[in-house]
Amino acid sequence: MTPPEESFLSHLVELRTRLIRCLLSVGIVFICLFPWAKELYALLAQPLLATLPQGGQMIATDVVGVFLVPMKVALMVAFLIALPYVLFQVWAFVAPGLYAHEKRLALPMVAASVLLFFIGMAFAYFLVFPTIFGFMAHVAPTGVAWMTDIEKYLSFVMTTFIAFGVTFEVPVLVIVLVQVGIVEIDKLKEWRPYVIVGAFVVGAIFTPPDVVSQLMMAIPLCLLFELGLFMARFVRRRTREIPAAEAASDWSPLSSEEADKAIADLGRSRTASDDQAPKP
Repeated sequence: MTPPEESFLSHLVELRTRLIRCLLSVGIVFICLFPWAKELYALLAQPLLATLPQGGQMIATDVVGVFLVPMKVALMVAFLIALPYVLFQVWAFVAPGLYAHEKRLALPMVAASVLLFFIGMAFAYFLVFPTIFGFMAHVAPTGVAWMTDIEKYLSFVMTTFIAFGVTFEVPVLVIVLVQVGIVEIDKLKEWRPYVIVGAFVVGAIFTPPDVVSQLMMAIPLCLLFELGLFMARFVRRRTREIPAAEAASDWSPLSSEEADKAIADLGRSRTASDDQAPKP
């Protein structure tokens, strides 16, 4: 049996190895994207540039901002590209400690989480940004040059991406809460009015103060909550059946030949024990 100290150290060594692999994968992709850092930032800024007034442009108030901001965008894109490999390393580290039915549930949940996060980012880029920037362009006072710093724009974009990416994770969160047993589906249904109110509060916090932007976050949040409730019924039912099926598959009745052999072995063992017993 392996001592606990050696087992703990081996886990630490494996964790270090997989972290190094994750960092190397992101670094390699970043080096490949480095020559196109300016083009990547231009693509990220396209929703704003398309709504700026005639002759409008973005500005850089920091001396090194024109270099650092595109590098940050390239690093973000590199992480997103390398994310499948990073998640594979995380899965390879965690999977040996999971049961078979837990693996069957965890792997689809991870894949769904990544897909939903990307969908949330795409929703923000293609639908939310044009709506927000168009609204800002129309409400800008006459004679005011509406321009923004590239560093502040990147901060706004990152915050919005994370907000909508996390928002689109609601179905996965609902399924996990139901599966772990923290909350029952009936209780979540009772919380529906509070979820709707909370969705509009979240929309008011993470979007500009216009009704359209708030609705574009609140309505998907409510719909995703309902989707999570719908999917949780099937996942809950299936995960209850899988352990029972596995337990049933582990037990199988003995055939007649195996039963006769087991009875004969038991009889011989009893005879041997009687012969070895001391006689008066």
